[in-house]
Formats: sequence, structure tokens, C-alpha cells
Amino acid sequence: MDKPMKGLESLFPIWQALNDAQRAKLLIDATPRSVEKDTVLMNGSADCVGLFLIESGQLRTYIVSDEGKEITLYRLFERDICLFSASCLIASLQFDIWVEAEKQSRFWVLPVSTYENLMESSPVVANYTSELMASRFSEVMWLMEQILFKRFDSRLASFLLDESAVEGALALSLTHERIANHLGTAREVVTRMLKYFQEEGMVKLARGKVCLINEQKLNKLIT
Repeated sequence: MDKPMKGLESLFPIWQALNDAQRAKLLIDATPRSVEKDTVLMNGSADCVGLFLIESGQLRTYIVSDEGKEITLYRLFERDICLFSASCLIASLQFDIWVEAEKQSRFWVLPVSTYENLMESSPVVANYTSELMASRFSEVMWLMEQILFKRFDSRLASFLLDESAVEGALALSLTHERIANHLGTAREVVTRMLKYFQEEGMVKLARGKVCLINEQKLNKLIT
């Protein structure tokens, strides 16, 4: 049996800055959701489903090119808030955002209208949202810099090390297609580079798995 959802008061980062009426409104309007791994929660700009406040699990936000190529923008973990799932809240957003669950996840959905009223009535919420938006766009700009100026071996090594840190393991359940979707490239490119990494003694490959066996060598590729 699933554990009951955590209350908003333990998840919303600036809960203590809200007054009683604002807290009561959030508690009434917010909706809990539980989804399985690989569930698509937002499908481009046509959706404006509300802000996701993560209790557990892991979400991935990404964009899709006209050719169908994916690239991960960032991940979301416990207590993170996904602003891009409320794309209509960001008037200047010029690209379609997709959101999917990378693991079984539980989160609260905060309606856009409720959150907009919060921003209008609370300078603390408005400032917090601006800072969060700036942080997310900073992550996207960092990603663009990596794509434009970093060699692919460096990007792949960085991704594998980051993934190992997130999972707390050296053996990663990752297909080459999945890695390609994260990094915005073709599966064949990933396969060639992983085979090179294996030949150089940095990883060991198996079906649907990548095992890191020399983190020091991988780190040298990044620097």
C-alpha cells in the first residue's frame, strides 16, 4: 500500500512566507498525482497543466526537434518545482517543453490560476518564482554552451558521472537510445563513443547497461 502523500507544508519551499488564507487556498486547489515510470506528463506547448511540486521520484524536462531528436534540459527531484509544466505562465517562452517521469513519481499539481494569484498577492512568491525561472534558464544556457563548445566524449563522460551520482551506483541501467535522447544526438554516435570508452577501460557494456569501471579516466575527459 502506498504511503500517504506528504503535505504541501513540508514540500513547498516558501510555505512559511505565506499567510493563512494563501496556505488554505493552496491546500484546497492543489491536486496529488502518482505516475508510473515513462509517463508523459506534458506534451509540448499545447499543455499548460500547472506547476509540479515533486514529493518523490524523478522527472525529466526536454525538447524535441523537428526531426524527432530529444535533448534533456534538466531533471527534477524531491521538493523541486517544474515551472515549464505551466508554460502559459511564461509569456515569452518560444519553444515546446515535454515532461516525463523517469521513475515512479509522486507530486502535487498547483493550478496556474492559483499560483498567478499567489504571485500577485505575495512579493515573496513573486521573487522566489523569478529566481527559480532565472535558475532554470541558466541551466538551459549552460546546456547550450556544452552542446556548442564541448567535445562529445567530454559531454558523455560528464553525463555518465552525473547519472552515477544521481543513482548512487556504478552500474547504470541505460540504453544507448536513452543516452542519445538525453544528449540530443544519434544512437549510433553514442554507441561508437561507448565502445571507445570500453576499449579504453573506462566502462563495461552489457545489454541495456553501462558500468563505470574507471571514474578517474572519465573525469580526465571532462577537464
